Amino acid sequence: MAQKSLIDGSAPATPQELFERLDELGIPVVKHHHLPVFTVEEAKALKGSISGAHLKNLFLRNKKGRMWLLVTSADRPLDLKEVGTILGSGRLSFGSSDRLMKYLGVIPGAVTPLAAINDRSQAVQVAIEEDLLEADALNVHPLDNSMTASIAPNDLIRFLEAEGHSAQAVRFGDGEAG
Repeated sequence: MAQKSLIDGSAPATPQELFERLDELGIPVVKHHHLPVFTVEEAKALKGSISGAHLKNLFLRNKKGRMWLLVTSADRPLDLKEVGTILGSGRLSFGSSDRLMKYLGVIPGAVTPLAAINDRSQAVQVAIEEDLLEADALNVHPLDNSMTASIAPNDLIRFLEAEGHSAQAVRFGDGEAG
């Protein structure tokens, strides 16, 4: 069984600890429990029962070892070459499941911007599709892919900032970052 510890050797936050941190920050979320989902396709089945923007979260790295968490609409087609240009990162590839656990404390299928709670060294840059910032609610996993938490975009940004992460707004289609 894979080791479930962060790069500093500590245990990742639990969903309960995450919800306590959100409460501490005065950030409301609506919790939804469901069967575990591991892919965007599996999560699409939830669209009818959970309102708000459904997301695709990609854990990426470049050849130099820099890491990004890209948050886009679940339906957005992506070309990693274009993403690399937009982020100014050079060529990108998917980060390994071991690296994902070490830096964000989650397994594949549970990738979420809320995992910033585990990235105490701010090693992962968060990039969010600009159009998502206009949504009524964003649906994210709260560190567990058998739950979805609906959160307002401005509250997600506030949470990220409280965890020492600034979110880069990115625009697709014209090759520019916001």
